Amino acid sequence: MAEVRVAVLGASGWMGKVHTMAYQTFPHFFGTAGGTARVVALVEANPAAAAELAARAPGAKIHKHWQAVIDDPDIDLIDICLPDSFHHEVAKAALEAGKHVYCEKPLADTAAEARELADLARAKGVITRVGHAFPRNPVHDLAKEIITSGEIGEITLFKGCQHIDMYGDPLAPFMWRADGARAPTGIVGDTGSHVFSFMEFLVGRVSSLVANNIIATPRRPVVEGQGYGGAAALTGKEEWAEVTNPDATQLLCTFENGASGVVDFSRIAMGRKFMQTYEIYGTKGSLAYTYDEVNRIRFYSHADRSGRRGFREIDVGPEHPTYAAFLPLPNFALGYNESKIIEVAEVIRSIVGGTPMWPTFETGHHITQIVDACMASSRQRAWVDIPLV
Repeated sequence: MAEVRVAVLGASGWMGKVHTMAYQTFPHFFGTAGGTARVVALVEANPAAAAELAARAPGAKIHKHWQAVIDDPDIDLIDICLPDSFHHEVAKAALEAGKHVYCEKPLADTAAEARELADLARAKGVITRVGHAFPRNPVHDLAKEIITSGEIGEITLFKGCQHIDMYGDPLAPFMWRADGARAPTGIVGDTGSHVFSFMEFLVGRVSSLVANNIIATPRRPVVEGQGYGGAAALTGKEEWAEVTNPDATQLLCTFENGASGVVDFSRIAMGRKFMQTYEIYGTKGSLAYTYDEVNRIRFYSHADRSGRRGFREIDVGPEHPTYAAFLPLPNFALGYNESKIIEVAEVIRSIVGGTPMWPTFETGHHITQIVDACMASSRQRAWVDIPLV
């Protein structure tokens, strides 16, 4: 049984906590034949938050600066859960040191940076992974199987969306996700990349698009200590910060295979706590998914006889081995943390077996190309072609 030694960077944040938990728990569900993991280092710049980390990963070293773990010979995998603007710099340093790298999305701020990372990873011969966890829900493997088998024919149209209301309230406090210096692509890289990962996984590469990015609330109050989804009672004495990246995007696109796409996403959809959907239409049938029914896909087949055509609901269950690892009964929903456990198990299996698994840094480059194109298209008010290289 091989053990992968891991350093989690940004350990006290939401993603850092989720990743640390996943390394500790995945063997309970997937066993140890594909390898195990041990979190040997945690990186957290905030001293107050770092004080609690020792209890979460007993025996792990606690560091304030990410540079401390890059050249550590006792670390095999660098896990990056830092704000977007750090991803390229940290991932590049880790790759140059010969480390395997697992980086939360978006992989980089630009496609050029993502291309550099993918090329460097290939040259170094290491395993890479981008944290696009939503498609690792086994229901999407079923959707992929239906598409690949030709059951819905040639894909003609993709419709997708993802909306939250984190910033629906104009007085919701400012945080780093609204800062174009720390998260240059805003909602496009944050939420849009989730939709783009479904597009890449299920339909194929995007070849051109036109996008409209908007900032709905240009200024927000600064309230110390507020994080993702936080709320605060304002005193009237707060400083205000400029929102310098997009709150919402609408786009039209074309795919390399000839299909078309209609996509929208936002962080300002008041009342939408988490809305994620896609519909995929083909020449023989279609698929429809909503996160509110997280392990259910709706499948329509035009091959059904007249008078019996309609969407059928398929609940993924224990006949799918990834689902069965968690539950022996169908229709018991697998949530976000389970998708991350699946992802982490695959990362460790990839490293131990020496076999990359989707989505690698190459995939991350493809998705970052879409993000890049959205930013450029909105600035230029024009269609943008995406080079398929």
